[in-house]
Amino acid sequence: MFEFKQYLGFLLFLGIFLTGFWLMLFLVNFVFYWVGGAIFEQIKEKRNKKRDE
Repeated sequence: MFEFKQYLGFLLFLGIFLTGFWLMLFLVNFVFYWVGGAIFEQIKEKRNKKRDE
């Protein structure tokens, strides 16, 4: 079925693919967290500014 070199190549590909997948997932979540926090802070600032007037 598989030769040993093909097996090692498949494991290497799987390791790189999974590492990239989880890194991408983490970075996308971080960006959404960052953007969402910035939007939330702007809404709070506008609300406080409107309340002070």
